[in-house]
Amino acid sequence: MKLKIAVLPGDGIGPEIVAQALEVTKAVCEKFGHELVYEEGLVGASAIDAVGDPYPQKTHELCMASDAVLFGAIGSLKYDNDPSAKVRPEQGLLTMRKQLGLYANIRPVTTFPSLIHKSPLRPDLIENADFICIRELTGGIYFGRPQGRSEDGQVAYDTCVYSREEIERIVRLAFDYAVKRKKKLTIVDKANVLATSRLWRQVSQEIEKEYPEVETEYMFVDNAAMQIVQWPKRFDVMVTENMFGDILTDEASVITGSLGMLPSASIGIHTSVFEPIHGSYPQAAGKNIANPLATILSAALMFEYAFGLMDEGKLIREAVNESLAQKVVTEDIAEDGKSYKTSEVG
Repeated sequence: MKLKIAVLPGDGIGPEIVAQALEVTKAVCEKFGHELVYEEGLVGASAIDAVGDPYPQKTHELCMASDAVLFGAIGSLKYDNDPSAKVRPEQGLLTMRKQLGLYANIRPVTTFPSLIHKSPLRPDLIENADFICIRELTGGIYFGRPQGRSEDGQVAYDTCVYSREEIERIVRLAFDYAVKRKKKLTIVDKANVLATSRLWRQVSQEIEKEYPEVETEYMFVDNAAMQIVQWPKRFDVMVTENMFGDILTDEASVITGSLGMLPSASIGIHTSVFEPIHGSYPQAAGKNIANPLATILSAALMFEYAFGLMDEGKLIREAVNESLAQKVVTEDIAEDGKSYKTSEVG
């Protein structure tokens, strides 16, 4: 099979972790007899510095012409520390999601036996925890207009906007995932306060009637945040809007023992993007100490979601589990003072 991939390393530790995921991808393709074709593109701060645009048209054309995108991370202290910057790396990520139609971010939350003791939660709470967070990606407060600040700089405002169409497509996707798993879906909103959440609940209740085999529950986001740390095993599939999903999935990632362990798949209308959920960690850039496993696991999702190659994805996860079992890990999850470099783990 021919696999055509756009590789977007991005900023900070992005180039280092993507390099290892790419090496794993090459090894798997060689083992299974696949032809791998890939090309790198600029995105984020590195793209701003090079061409003044965090998501250049050339990068967009590369993504559109590819079967999948392997993505690292974006973000730079140079821009984080400059509130007056007119162009920011994160704008590139939002633009990419919008132009590629990436309306759903799939984030599996699973525990690894050899890392359970690294979690801040008790082992009995998280052992065998396994659920999926589905986050809407192209609507909500991150994209709402109007947005801005008053001329005197004393007031700022953002607008949260959702349409019925945006809600329908993400909720239907979540129900489809629930049907394939344990037939349980949790829909997270803030319908007691927000008008957009009330529309979410209204539309979801309408769609719920089409899936009588699925046990559906509705939960306010503050309660969901509490339940994730109190009883994570109660969840199977969770779906929510953009900002709530951003926050809840970072919280859920800690269950695994490290933010550096969670992969994600962003899917939608055009080319799907596979990336770790952590940021660019600029303080570690170039030091060869970043954990590449979330990016490597994202490559596993890429084989499965983009190409339907389930055995290839399974093999990568088995290799990650073996790496963890043998304690060939980076310093963030190492014990007894023994850690390995990013490249060594890869």
